Amino acid sequence: MTTEAETKPAVSQSGDQLKLPNIVTQSIYAGKYRDRNPDISAAGKLTATGDSAYQCLTPPARPLSPESVRRFRATLRPDAGKPSVFYGKAYDPHLRWAADMTHGLVAQPSIAAGKLLNPQPLTLFKYKLNQKKEQLYASHRRGPLGKSHDQKPGFPEGLDVDNVTFGILTERDIGAGILINPNKSPLQVEEESEVGRDLYRKSHRDYLVGESKDRKYAPPNYGKMKLYGVPTPHDNTGGLTKKSLKWLHELQSEKAAKIVSKRVDDFRERTEPQLGQVHDPIKDTLRVPPDHTFGILVKPDTYGAGDLMHGRVPGEYLRGKDRQRGVLAAIRQHLKKANYHSFENLLHAFKFYDKDGTGKIDINNLHEVCAQFNLPVEPELLVQLMDCCDANKDGFIDYVEFANFLNWKDKLPSGFPDKKDETAHTSNAVVEDKDLVPKSPQSRASTPRRLQKQIDDAITQQKTSSSVISAVVGGLSTKDYRSYGVPTIRSDIPVPRIRRIDDTKNYGDESDAYGLLNPSIYSVQGVHEKDFLLPRPKEEIKEIFTNIGVKMTLDTFDDLWKMASQRHPKGHVSVESFRGVLDEIQAAQLQS
Repeated sequence: MTTEAETKPAVSQSGDQLKLPNIVTQSIYAGKYRDRNPDISAAGKLTATGDSAYQCLTPPARPLSPESVRRFRATLRPDAGKPSVFYGKAYDPHLRWAADMTHGLVAQPSIAAGKLLNPQPLTLFKYKLNQKKEQLYASHRRGPLGKSHDQKPGFPEGLDVDNVTFGILTERDIGAGILINPNKSPLQVEEESEVGRDLYRKSHRDYLVGESKDRKYAPPNYGKMKLYGVPTPHDNTGGLTKKSLKWLHELQSEKAAKIVSKRVDDFRERTEPQLGQVHDPIKDTLRVPPDHTFGILVKPDTYGAGDLMHGRVPGEYLRGKDRQRGVLAAIRQHLKKANYHSFENLLHAFKFYDKDGTGKIDINNLHEVCAQFNLPVEPELLVQLMDCCDANKDGFIDYVEFANFLNWKDKLPSGFPDKKDETAHTSNAVVEDKDLVPKSPQSRASTPRRLQKQIDDAITQQKTSSSVISAVVGGLSTKDYRSYGVPTIRSDIPVPRIRRIDDTKNYGDESDAYGLLNPSIYSVQGVHEKDFLLPRPKEEIKEIFTNIGVKMTLDTFDDLWKMASQRHPKGHVSVESFRGVLDEIQAAQLQS
């Protein structure tokens, strides 16, 4: 049961009725899904839906302003599309008359432009009638429409029109190209242009650039080659031009200090960011010195994050030693450069450091060499440099440590015989045979073995997954691991015989980045890798190798063809497979 207050609409104090929003009792899914339990009410609370989006975006119409107000608005702020009318003339009857008045003369309508450009087609009767009227004119009889003008009535009688020509025969002369650019030397052209120019000098004042005028002066002390007057100052750099364009007061104002009001300068500093300064608009209200620091000053730790990760002891902390390590690196770089430019190999450089000939360098030898190279080093830094280069911590620097830490060992020869030479043997006590290794597997030159010196060892022998999986030595094989995703190169599916334009898959027949940056010598001639791998018939293979100069008998070619066809499951032979068989046979003949 509802009360009287609930049934009556709400009334405001002014007496107007207020419209309350309706409450929607239907679900938002009504009509979309079948309700299999209509007797069970939906969960939740019914709320007022309010106005729709269309009602919110469509505001109610504004009430009309009084006529007296609209008069003034039409003058200062007229509505869109309405002319501006002065409020004093709002009720002027002449304005209403002028709105309906038409000025000028009423023009009679004529043929429109469309009909004039595209006239309607004439009927056959009108066409014949116009043609009959046109026949009255003599011009139409002489040259009717669509036919050439007949000149025969004006010719004399008995004239052979097909063979007789009128006018004077033009003689063939030189072409326009030879006339514009004659086959003459510059000297001949200049001589021809000078002919008669003396007359033009007097009549037309035809003087060349820089040519002096002949004024017919004949005093005894006058000469054409003399110069009169004061020379104009000239500067090739343009300094005089800049000076003439800059006035004196402008130069003085640029050199002098610009005077600005302190009030303006303080306002600019407070409101505008200044270069190299922090923008602080409330600096004047804080009233603290410029070097004031807010908060509690925390004393920094003597160790850093790297020291904690590697578990360094207090005496080996690296925090705060960046400058010291940088100075040591600069000293090592200076010694490396001096050794590279002063000695021809590493052995000569080491003997220059080893003054005593003991095969090792002590701290006194290092100090003496630094003094000779004009490299002043403090004793503390010298001890640290000695400790940095001494890998085995025996207090000395041997040949291998000297080559690794104080030289560019890959750029200088070792000074010892080749490693692969059986007759050579290092009898010197400076280095042992095990400390010399070849520079590369194909090289016979020897070089000291590489020393790796790190600040810290790996934390608890930690190894990253990238260093363990697929490693060269002792790595884990990922052959049986499950693969996820789609491979970039789709070698798992066959290449379509006809590819669509939108097919951007790489089926393994496209070149990689290395092939694009370093193309083969065959690609210049339009031959690519797939041309070497395509299966070809026997006659084509024989013709290709015969054309490049490979001479063989027919029996030899048949044997090579059989060997190459046995390597393919279907017996196909390509240029690459046949070349591989040929190379193997030649290599076996050379070894035997």
